[in-house]
Amino acid sequence: MIREGQPVLGRILLAHGAGAPMDSDFMASVAHQLASGGLEVIRFEFPYMQKRREDGKRRPPDRQPKLLEFFEALIEQFSEPGLPLFIAGKSMGGRMATMLADAESVHGCFVYGYPFYAPGKSDKPRVDHFESMHTPVHIFQGTRDPMGNREAVAGYQLAECVRVHWLEDGDHDLKPRKKSGLNQDEHISFAVESTLQYCQQIKEGSAE
Repeated sequence: MIREGQPVLGRILLAHGAGAPMDSDFMASVAHQLASGGLEVIRFEFPYMQKRREDGKRRPPDRQPKLLEFFEALIEQFSEPGLPLFIAGKSMGGRMATMLADAESVHGCFVYGYPFYAPGKSDKPRVDHFESMHTPVHIFQGTRDPMGNREAVAGYQLAECVRVHWLEDGDHDLKPRKKSGLNQDEHISFAVESTLQYCQQIKEGSAE
């Protein structure tokens, strides 16, 4: 949580991925570090995950229109004059965030592992909306992510406001192999620090 007396950089809505809830280890780590850096973090669960929490039954994600409608309502609910609002997510949640990033009240978007395509379906990329965006989007992506590695993403047409930050040897959870000499905590910390730096720029009114 934000420490007493610490300046608040803004508010961030943080969406989970398709298979894990908002309190997974990954989500908890990201949320804790973002909050420690001065962001008011709001984690939430899409309706299908709420039902899973209630009855324990695994179910597929809601269809995209329902996910977007739910996320959009939260953006409206938590928008507040004078407090920068950011949206973010892991994997599927991050993808939904990018599709809503151009909402008037959103100041920036962050994705921790973007699903550029479904595993094994690199011929069907999910990037069309990136071509015409104008809100800054920062994607933190492992170089060996099976849903979008460095070689594949290099061939996509992305708007100038979309920036991909590559994390060496990371997979879809930003986790590198032991032989790389790196670890997941380092990659998550880098992604969070970069997020906080941008939010600080917005707070100071100096972001490009």
